[in-house]
Amino acid sequence: MIKFFKKKNKKQPDQQPDQQQGQQQDQQQDQPVNQPLDDQTATEDTVKGDGNQAPDSTTEPAQDPAAQAEQPVIEVPPELLAQGVEPHQYQLSQQLEKTNENLGKKVKQLFSIKKQIDEDLFEELETTLLMADVGATATMDVLEKVRKSLKRRNLSDSDAVFAALKTELTELAAAVEQPLVIDDSKKPFVILVVGVNGVGKTTTIAKLARKYKSMGKKVMLAAGDTFRAAAVEQLKTWGEREDIPVMAQATGADSASVIFDAMTSAKSKQMDVLIADTAGRLHTQANLMQELEKIVRVIRKNDETAPHESLIVIDGGTGQNAISQVREFNKDNLLSGVVITKLDGTPKGGVLFNLAAEFGLPVRYIGVGEKSTDLKPYQAEAFVQAIID
Repeated sequence: MIKFFKKKNKKQPDQQPDQQQGQQQDQQQDQPVNQPLDDQTATEDTVKGDGNQAPDSTTEPAQDPAAQAEQPVIEVPPELLAQGVEPHQYQLSQQLEKTNENLGKKVKQLFSIKKQIDEDLFEELETTLLMADVGATATMDVLEKVRKSLKRRNLSDSDAVFAALKTELTELAAAVEQPLVIDDSKKPFVILVVGVNGVGKTTTIAKLARKYKSMGKKVMLAAGDTFRAAAVEQLKTWGEREDIPVMAQATGADSASVIFDAMTSAKSKQMDVLIADTAGRLHTQANLMQELEKIVRVIRKNDETAPHESLIVIDGGTGQNAISQVREFNKDNLLSGVVITKLDGTPKGGVLFNLAAEFGLPVRYIGVGEKSTDLKPYQAEAFVQAIID
């Protein structure tokens, strides 16, 4: 039986929702208690219905008070302010500091030691880029373009090499900068979210839901990861907190059926956005890929143009594993966008260039912290500046 969760009177919980044993990694990454959207505590017994009604079309959508409350106060050092550094750029640089230390600072240190531009310098640059998970393909392409740029302009100083390297990295990063735009003619606009366990998929769904709701969109969630009871409970808890309806069935139910029913309900309720979770078992399991193919087929029986966006969520700290995951999930060209999470906790942020060179899929968002405002629309120039300068 399909369950549509309606709003009850709120009361203070005695404990958080139970999580199944044996899902420790997923609990650490996705559990609402450990990764709050803001400073409030999720309640256990509050269940949501249609609390996210669209605002009056004659007025501007109201700013989400919770989102306003968690906006950080960014204090930029006076010397950087004098150089024209914007607060949000400074904040991003702080959040990507580990990658900056592993890439930008090492490149600068290399140029401070080696003033002569020769093959030894380029070999050390190659090693530095590879160690930052930029990837072999991207590294070779970028350095070849740097060489040609220097030769064309007859430049031979280290500052010119650094400037050319930054330019080429920015161009590669810009090739996958394409914001996700909700097509208002599609009701609902269906976002299918895939990814292996432990990458922060459920938390990303919650942050996206809050983001779109704060923009005045009517949002619904579909708990399509029916293989794992904890995933369903986590999504329901997020829905309870954010006053967003969640469509779910019992553990072990057919995932495609859950999402199909959610689409039907979303259409009848004139929802703007439906975000569907999916199972996150290891990408090497053939049955998972078959399940995703089935979900897409069933979705298209409801709306032949859906899903309108298929996002894969990957952990930025997993390096080459992230490349393998995208390759496996995209065997049938299922994917239309990428979300890279946990970039604030890893020195391997160069994986973005690797993804850009290997697949060219648009990077929609990057995750650089636990708050909902830390899921940021990807901007290439700001990203490269944060990890290089």
